[in-house]
Amino acid sequence: SSGINAEYGGIEAHVCIQQTALDLLALGYKVHIVVDATSSRTDTDRFFAFQRMRQAGAHLTTSESMILGLAGASDHPNFRELQKLIRTEAAETNLLQFPCL
Repeated sequence: SSGINAEYGGIEAHVCIQQTALDLLALGYKVHIVVDATSSRTDTDRFFAFQRMRQAGAHLTTSESMILGLAGASDHPNFRELQKLIRTEAAETNLLQFPCL
């Protein structure tokens, strides 16, 4: 295992994002998909792509979780600025309709 993390999101979860995740997992990367930064043409396509990526070993996360995780701890010099960014109103993602994610 390479031990290298890949954290990303994008469009067409069921095509580009999914295939990249599967390829990276096969190469030994630790893959983290930012679900609220990833879309598809339909919610159904997005849901099944997330499900397949999770089953293959990818970790599903949110932008807030990723941002704060990269900061490490509240003693990070930019922690307060990051908090301000994530406290802004977020767009609805429709992910809560899929409770098994």
